Amino acid sequence: MFRWLVMLATLLGVAGCGSERAADDGRPLVVATTTMVRDLAEQLGGEAVRVVGLMGPGVDPHNYVPRMSDTRLLEEADLVLYSGLHLEGRFQSTLEAMAKRGRHVVAVSAGVPDERLLAPQEDFEGAKDPHFWGDPALWSLAVEPVVGALRKIAPDDAEAISQRGEAYRAELAALDRWAREKLAQVPEDRRVLVTSHDAFFYFGRAYGFKVRGLQGVSTAAEAGLRDRTGLVEFLRAQGIPTVFTETSINEKGIAAVAREAGVKLSPEPLFSDALGEPGDMARVDGESCDRGTYTGMLKHNVNAIVKGLE
Repeated sequence: MFRWLVMLATLLGVAGCGSERAADDGRPLVVATTTMVRDLAEQLGGEAVRVVGLMGPGVDPHNYVPRMSDTRLLEEADLVLYSGLHLEGRFQSTLEAMAKRGRHVVAVSAGVPDERLLAPQEDFEGAKDPHFWGDPALWSLAVEPVVGALRKIAPDDAEAISQRGEAYRAELAALDRWAREKLAQVPEDRRVLVTSHDAFFYFGRAYGFKVRGLQGVSTAAEAGLRDRTGLVEFLRAQGIPTVFTETSINEKGIAAVAREAGVKLSPEPLFSDALGEPGDMARVDGESCDRGTYTGMLKHNVNAIVKGLE
């Protein structure tokens, strides 16, 4: 089936209208699924590789349906990077099939030991909670498999890639320290994070927050009346002042819960399953940060949570 799609895309000429091929400058091509994985590849690969992301800002990877143009990119790629743990939903089976055919396909979550992964709150295709980037210490563990994969396709730049990996791990460690200091401003009795879906359990474990979502770990199923009623009762009982929307999920459900519970809806949505637009700058503690990067996204989230709950 996958090979048939490749042939069809070639015949119809619809695989991105050749835009990515036209941009080919001789560097190895890395195709990344999510925006977080794309940013990781860019941070570590630098100018040694050409990185193309399949999913853009605001795209929910749980429900992503590959386009015909994705087919050509995947076939042309020297390396395909994806998050894994079924974050990409059914698309993961396509990527696993590519790996079995001998293609260079790597799940960045492979760097995280199984014992450090969380079980989801409900049955999630037998996998662990895929939102591990909520904890910078765990996201730093994704660096090693990506560095190893990039070194293989760009051997002339292997040493520089390793150096970028070390520097990025140090940056993530500093980000973690900053987040802990900033989040300490939230009183302990207010450290309850309520969002559109269960994407923040790793964040909660890392920084001492209780976490509750309207939808489960995956957004494939809509929240039912029982879910909404239960969350409204929880908000009233806990006295939580603010709930948060997410950039990759329609805010309608959580906004209705906020109205019924009589709590505020944060004016700053959180980034959960996708980063912002590259170059989307914000000021955090007097420092400019790009919400189109992982570090900028986390700084935005921390700042929004502190403002909403302190």
